[in-house]
Amino acid sequence: MNILGLSFYYHDSSAALVRDGELVAAAEEERFSRVKHDSGFPKLAIDFVLETGGITLHDLDYIVFYEKPFVKFERMLISAMATFPRSAAVFGESMQRWISEKLWIKSMMSRQLGQPSSKFLFAEHHMSHAASSFFTSPFEESAILTVDGAGEWSTATCAVGRGNKIEIIKELRFPHSLGLLYSAFTAYCGFEINEGEYKLMGMHPYGEPKYTSKIYEMIEVAEDGSLWHDMRYFAYHFSRDSTLTPAFSEHLGRPPRDPKLQDTSLDPYYCDMAASIQKVTEEVLLKMVRALHRETGLTSLCLAGGVALNSVANFKILRDGPFDDVYIHPAPGDDGGAVGAAYWAYNHLLGNPRGPALGHAYLGSEYSDDQIREFLETHDIAHDYIEDDEEFFEFVARALEDSQVCGWFRGRFEWGPRALGSRSIIADPRRAEMKEKLNSKIKFREAFRPFAPSVLEERADEFFEFPEAQRHFPGRFMLYVTPVREEKRSVLPAITHEDGSGRLQTVYRESNPAYHRIIERFGELTGVPVVMNTSFNLKGEPIVEHPSHAFNTFSLSGMDLLFMNNFIVRADAKKKIADTRFHIRHEGDSVTAMIS
Repeated sequence: MNILGLSFYYHDSSAALVRDGELVAAAEEERFSRVKHDSGFPKLAIDFVLETGGITLHDLDYIVFYEKPFVKFERMLISAMATFPRSAAVFGESMQRWISEKLWIKSMMSRQLGQPSSKFLFAEHHMSHAASSFFTSPFEESAILTVDGAGEWSTATCAVGRGNKIEIIKELRFPHSLGLLYSAFTAYCGFEINEGEYKLMGMHPYGEPKYTSKIYEMIEVAEDGSLWHDMRYFAYHFSRDSTLTPAFSEHLGRPPRDPKLQDTSLDPYYCDMAASIQKVTEEVLLKMVRALHRETGLTSLCLAGGVALNSVANFKILRDGPFDDVYIHPAPGDDGGAVGAAYWAYNHLLGNPRGPALGHAYLGSEYSDDQIREFLETHDIAHDYIEDDEEFFEFVARALEDSQVCGWFRGRFEWGPRALGSRSIIADPRRAEMKEKLNSKIKFREAFRPFAPSVLEERADEFFEFPEAQRHFPGRFMLYVTPVREEKRSVLPAITHEDGSGRLQTVYRESNPAYHRIIERFGELTGVPVVMNTSFNLKGEPIVEHPSHAFNTFSLSGMDLLFMNNFIVRADAKKKIADTRFHIRHEGDSVTAMIS
């Protein structure tokens, strides 16, 4: 049985193919369209997952959308009427789009895909989140917590998964939302909503949580973590342009931070505010988790929803919460809703047995040696090739030891927002200067942003306070921020954040043997089986998908070497193709690298 899951029309459009309970392929549209957070119909991602599965649209049994548009439309109408006339501008703008396209998703999908309406199903937004995590987890039964900005009406749910069924037992409803509260402080601290939340998380260690009491004066939190917002302070439910009302700034005593200063300023006040909202978020989540444990008595927890991208809070839930084991899907946000929708139909709705747990996130496209060679030779890009893998891995490890910053492009790209050793920029974590070099000359981003360590899973606990790392799946997906062991912080200065932490990725030989081997060899040379890892993209761009994207990013940055499979491109190759930009042209089923 083939089921296609789809998520689109909000942000991070995506497609996923589940066959007989196994996730065959999944990808965000932005990887192919090159539009950051592309929210449009995911035509290119659909083409990719079907091609990977070796099927056509006519081979699909069902096509499942990740939420229910009419229920979401109801929420938009009721919210607009309840806040009229303040909502007049946003109501007019949103209704224009809803009436013209969003309400008619079923007929639009049927037309676009040429499939009968009988093939289309619709899951609830938070059920899609819950299914994405539970049905890909290793747990036969589990408590499930989903937390995000908002779905149709729900902003958080508590559920129980058993076998092939999920039961939602509690929900929190719009406009009261932990995700929207965090986004409000994202805006207040000068970052873009739905884009800058991870920047706020990265900034919080530079401050102290001095303002938690002021935040708690704006909300009420029950013992089970359910919360109520004093809506005097918030405008997201009626405004087109603002998340905050003037009362928000008046209550906190200072205006929102100027977004233009985000690259140059770390104002202590806003760092303290970031630390404060991070602490409040963690405290609320822990209340939710403890209440869910009391109610269910279960030992395992699945997390999903955009708030589950808060890797700092995730580790505290594991460390300080009551559950023995925690699982988080590698794409817990709305992109992961495509996976959840497909699993909801396959397991919960149709009653099919569970498939295997998702032990890795390598579900995207890949390119053969022949394809990479053709690209390099067609565009006369100087390169070397080392046929023997072990000789090649030796070359890579010694380049890292020699302080070279390298682009790493190999295998299927990663599902979700994290670079996990298929589309990564890698460097030596032992050199403190690497942090500034990568931020300023390669990623062109804020100086306070941390970098992730990729560590061999079998040696993770030597360098990080992460015992039994092998049993904790979220470590594979870079979804925990753990303390770097105190005696190792001077050994790993480039990946140790301001508070002594690191957002680690545990690397497994069986799921990514090449990446595991270069880290292992680097460890043999240096005594440190850890590499510095960041996503293979420039600021504001999606992570690279095609060899042309990799070369273009390499050319526009200060990287020293580019590795694509066993091909080596050196920095001097940039000079020969100065001012060359590559892009991808899609023509039917073909993908062609073009020079512009």
